[in-house]
Amino acid sequence: MELRKDPITRSWVITGDDVPEAAPRTDASCRFCPESREPAQVVASMSGLASTPWSARAVVHPDALYRIEGEAGRRGDGIYDRMRPVGAHEVLVENHSHSAELWNASDAEIEQFLLLAAHRIQDLKRDERFKYVSIFKNHGHSAGQEFEHPTSQLTATTFVPRRVLYELRAGREYFQAKERCVFCDIISQELRQELRILEVRGDFIAMCPYAPRVPYETWIIPRTHEAAFERMGLNRPGLMRELGALLRRTLQRIRTITEDFHLVLHTSPNSLHRSGNLGYWKTIDEDYHWHIEILPILASKAKSYTFKEVYYSPLTSETAVKRLRDAKIEV
Repeated sequence: MELRKDPITRSWVITGDDVPEAAPRTDASCRFCPESREPAQVVASMSGLASTPWSARAVVHPDALYRIEGEAGRRGDGIYDRMRPVGAHEVLVENHSHSAELWNASDAEIEQFLLLAAHRIQDLKRDERFKYVSIFKNHGHSAGQEFEHPTSQLTATTFVPRRVLYELRAGREYFQAKERCVFCDIISQELRQELRILEVRGDFIAMCPYAPRVPYETWIIPRTHEAAFERMGLNRPGLMRELGALLRRTLQRIRTITEDFHLVLHTSPNSLHRSGNLGYWKTIDEDYHWHIEILPILASKAKSYTFKEVYYSPLTSETAVKRLRDAKIEV
């Protein structure tokens, strides 16, 4: 396998004839349960709650796309660029229980998972080879779910994903023009208008963005400005209980619409790996704002071809918020 860069979109693609296809694992014995006898290369664990041996832990992905050893060795191939897939690929086991998902686990259990994520991001950012650490969850067959056990995944890469680069560019340009964070201004306006706010809980809000890419797209974002999720999580760990409660309730609401979704954590890039050419990191602590994006997957309907980079959502955020607010969820 190797990484190849598209010279037009400037996005990196991992490719190779032996790339495994994502498919739900239905093994009789779950490799992530505490009683599993399958060897798992444990990277980090959070101490157990009550009588459990551990509450959440990170293990090396059994079919890792990125390998921790060596250097990327970026090189040219005519007009193209390629490099080795150096990085980290981990499975974040969210709970010791096979049935405790983020929408039905306790606030304390979700808090432990969020703290584990913060620790793993902070640890991997100490490696100057890695420009970005992504955390994501694909749930449901349509989302490409791999494991039956409640899990998320983590990748540390030698490049910044294109979507994050868009956000960095927009945040920097907005800050240069107004000396304010664009995310903070969005939060301020949404709280003032109350048209797309789903729920406010402590320092966090759940909202549907003004221009959704898919129906019921939902963001969870802190009201206090902070560029790095891991910095807030480890410096103010008490906030992770609030975040966990809001995440649980938000996913319960979304699951009244569909069970399939993508969840992605957007945090700041690795400040140890600054780019002198791009300049995104000069004001990043002021112009970027970490957040969680949840993109539900609804059953597709036949429709005419649309230009792929123009997203189509047949439902406005205002209507989506009303339906999600009215959804019956567990107290």
